[in-house]
Parts: sequence; structure tokens; C-alpha cells
Amino acid sequence: MKSIVEINDVDRRIYEEKLQHFLPEKIIDIHTHVWLDRLKKNVKRDRVVTWPSLVAKENPIEDHLECYKLLFPGKQVTPMIFSSLVNAESADGLNDYVSQCAKEHELPALLFSVPEWSAEEVERKVVRGGFLGIKVYLNLAPAYLPRQEIRIFDFLPPHQLELMHEKRRIVMLHIPRDARLRDPVNLAQIREIERKYPGVRVILAHVGRAYCNEDVGDAFEVLKETERLVVDFSANTNAWVFEGLIRALGPRRVLFGSDLPILRMRMRRICENGVYINLVPKGLYGDVSGDPNMREVSGDEAARLTLFMYEELLAFRRAAEKTGLSRDDLEDVFYKNSAALIKAVREGR
Repeated sequence: MKSIVEINDVDRRIYEEKLQHFLPEKIIDIHTHVWLDRLKKNVKRDRVVTWPSLVAKENPIEDHLECYKLLFPGKQVTPMIFSSLVNAESADGLNDYVSQCAKEHELPALLFSVPEWSAEEVERKVVRGGFLGIKVYLNLAPAYLPRQEIRIFDFLPPHQLELMHEKRRIVMLHIPRDARLRDPVNLAQIREIERKYPGVRVILAHVGRAYCNEDVGDAFEVLKETERLVVDFSANTNAWVFEGLIRALGPRRVLFGSDLPILRMRMRRICENGVYINLVPKGLYGDVSGDPNMREVSGDEAARLTLFMYEELLAFRRAAEKTGLSRDDLEDVFYKNSAALIKAVREGR
């Protein structure tokens, strides 16, 4: 039977020489997806990039947990799980699967929330499913809104924020808009959430989608003024961005996240004119010629490619060394920060 991810000599050398001793023994991966394809009903990837679907059609919990054994030999990794993309039609089935997986394997989990749900509906689903909060996403904003005009409150409505504030729960936030982290509307609404809903535990995903240097602007100066916002660096390989994040917020407000299963991709990321491009081996992911975020390479360049997961961690190691993070700081980023957050939510603090 084919392995869910092939580990080659390049991968093994990178892990053994550069990552195994850098990473702590216990790790919490705060940003991961599990789902079954049969539970998706007419879920479309409109208004979002399509390349992640090339990596995994589904990610059952068994594959998910096996992946950590393959990628992190000798480490104990606990993922927080939530569904992949949902719509109103498929949300209950996909969320129920996540809840079942979380209970069977004693994992923290989030409800993938639909903005039309009332506060009462969300509370009922969170409590019944044993969720620690909600995951929200821009593709669930009203269909009449052009992608470029979507704002955070269009898919994370105030009534759901008020509920998360009252219950002191987590919101995993993937921000919208083409300017990404530097967008002034995004920055204003992130600060408004912290000011008006101080009980919400916001995790800003992917360093606010700042995958290229041009995505940052003055965001770190603005976010430096926040007090409670925490940020995960999932699906991001930009060491310069990571360095700015660490200097702005400090290691106690940075969380390791992967975005598995897409981190199983074999790739290296570059930026050209402010656009990120994933370099992938020719033919491995089918025809990617029409995708502006994908480019094929071959020969020696392709042979040197490792996994997205390792690229992310190598970039974070460079940033950690540049900013002088200690072993204790790394324990915080990769385990203790998330462990404390999960514990506080479970205890209602």
C-alpha cells in the first residue's frame, strides 16, 4: 500500500540534521484539517485558491495521525483539528466527523462555523460537539460580495463574536482581501475585535497570509499594540515575515501550525512581484499550468525539493536564530503557548 507521504533521502537528511534537535519533544499543531470527501456536498473553492485540493482529496483522521509519525519520528505531536472547506449544506456532516475524531482520539477541535447560524445554533453545536471554539472562512461570506470586497465581519458576524467573547472561546481567523495582512480594513477590524470582544481568543492564521514581504506593510507596528492576539505561522515559509512577527509580538504569542494535509506537498516557495509561487516537481500534481501560484521544475532542482512542512520549519528556524530565541522560547512556540490556550478554554477562564 502506498504511503500517504513518501519520505526520501533529502527529507530524512533535512529532518535529522536540521529539525530533529531544533524541535521540542512535545508539539501541538494548532492548525490542521480532517475531512472525508463523501461528506462534502457541492462545496466549491470559489473565491479561494485551488492548488491545495491537488495535495489531498480527503484527510481521514487515520491518515492525519500517521502523517505525524512519518514526518516527526521521535516526537509526540497533538493536532487541533477542524474541517476543510464547508458550506451550509455539508457543514453539519463535516463537523460531526471532526467531533467524532476528536472524542475518539482525545484531540482539541474547532467547529467550522457558517455565518448565518444564530448564536444559539452555534452554542448548541459547540457544546454538543465538544468544540473549543470556531473556525471561520471568507468563502462563506455572502455570495453577492466580490472577493476583493469581503471583510472579516462578513463571515465572522458580531453575534458569533459576542458568543465567543462571553464563553471565552477560540476563533481561528483566516483574513480576506488581496492586500492580506497589510490591508487597513483587516487591521482595523482585528483591532476592533480585540477592543469590543476581549474575551475572544483570536488566532490569526498564516501570519495573516503574509507569504511575501510585500504583504506586510506596517502591520507589525499596528499589531504590536494588541494585547491578546496570537498568531500561527501555518502554510508560510517566509523567514523574514517570521522574524518580524517574533520581534513585534514576542514568542509567547506565536503558535506553531501546519495546515496539514497541504503541508505534505513537495515544494519550495518563492515570491515574484509580491506573488507567492510554489515550485513543484514536474507532473507530480497534474496540470498546474493555469495556476498563478504553481510552477513546475525538473531535473536537479526538482530532486532537491523537500516537503512543505519542512520548508516551513526551516524558515522558522532561521527566524528563531536571527531573533535569538532560547530553548524555552521554542518550547513555548511549539507546545506551551497552545497547551495553555487549550487548557484555559476548557476550564472557562
